[in-house]
Amino acid sequence: MTTSLIAKYLDELAAEDEVLTGARDASHELGIAAVAPSVGAQLAAIAAATQAQAILEVGTGAGVSGLWLLRGAPQATLTSIDTELDHQQHARAAFAKAGIPVTRARLITGRARDVLPRMNEGSYDVVLIDADPAGVLEYVEHALSLVRVGGSVLVAHALLGGRVADPAQRDDAVGDLRDLLRALSASDAVQAAVSPVGDGLLQIVRRPDPA
Repeated sequence: MTTSLIAKYLDELAAEDEVLTGARDASHELGIAAVAPSVGAQLAAIAAATQAQAILEVGTGAGVSGLWLLRGAPQATLTSIDTELDHQQHARAAFAKAGIPVTRARLITGRARDVLPRMNEGSYDVVLIDADPAGVLEYVEHALSLVRVGGSVLVAHALLGGRVADPAQRDDAVGDLRDLLRALSASDAVQAAVSPVGDGLLQIVRRPDPA
């Protein structure tokens, strides 16, 4: 079975309801690269396995990834950062249609590099980075300080549609992700793995500090 057939099968298997479909349509109209349904299903599974109560997201978009995370952790509170107020307005509308109370979806308009340093360390069960790959190294560094021990930092689009695995690709975004993956594989502070679903989902679990 070819990779494209597997991807199509997994996306079809991850059924999206009317609200998620609407958020995905809004993403397309706004030019946002929303996570694939198969990636959304993994986000939900990780949030559920973590029994997440506090989730942080870098890159609100039109709400697709946030909806999937809250599907997996229906009691969690989501804090989501994005530079585009227009995108967040679409996300807010999607959350309302899904019946998510406004107290459980806190949307912050601003640059993540300015907002993240002001947030409380060790306060989140799951941190999702779904933003400009040019900032991935900085975002992951902040995220690892914000997630609790045993929690997960997730990086969407971690394979950039296969470009990270292609030796011929050498642009800055590809290089940064390769550097990140190499550093994580050599680190004793985390356990990391990449799933090839969609265009790649990196999961980094923060380990306890050495005794």
